[in-house]
Amino acid sequence: MNRVRTIMKLAQQGVVAVIRADSKEQGLKIVDAVKKGGIKMLEITMTVPGAIDIIKELAEHYKNEDVVIGAGTVLDAETARACILAGAKYIVSPSFNADVIKLCNRYRILVMPGAMTVKEAVEGLEAGAEIIKIFPGSVFGPQIIKAFKGPIPQGNFMPTGGVNLGNVKEWIKSGAIAVGTGGDLTKGAKTGDYELVTETAKKFVQAVKEAKEGKYNNNFL
Repeated sequence: MNRVRTIMKLAQQGVVAVIRADSKEQGLKIVDAVKKGGIKMLEITMTVPGAIDIIKELAEHYKNEDVVIGAGTVLDAETARACILAGAKYIVSPSFNADVIKLCNRYRILVMPGAMTVKEAVEGLEAGAEIIKIFPGSVFGPQIIKAFKGPIPQGNFMPTGGVNLGNVKEWIKSGAIAVGTGGDLTKGAKTGDYELVTETAKKFVQAVKEAKEGKYNNNFL
């Protein structure tokens, strides 16, 4: 899957599951539960023990399925390259790192650097990032997308952090190409209730679908 196809898939799905876990075993269980709920964009964060091994395992397991595995909390180019070699189809960072973006562009891998200001967002776009991650979204709220779209209407933004079922529709309607959600989506895993994770995933998928109203909210379609 090349970068353009990954972007198209992200735009169509509209929601990325941010997977954080205390162990590889728990991480795999969360992935399975989220996938059952209909979310097919899976971001394995580097804070999960054995994260790169998980990415490699999932990339192989789902290579013939409509599932896209990515890596999150990537802080440097070395880690980005390791994730790409393991099979990650997109790289997400909490902040701007020119070397990470340069490496991903070299290998035609979608990269989403984090930004909190218009200046950081513009730096990301100038470096070649197709999508800017608004992080942490909880600090700003959905209105930040409209604010960013004012001076940089050509930008594509994905908020992460603070995205929940109560505000996900507002994020999409504010102009987000997609949303990333972690804690609110996977909270059931803390008590071993993976059925709750699946049900929550279904609700996110439905909410995003309703917010988009059948129209893809991005600059690529």
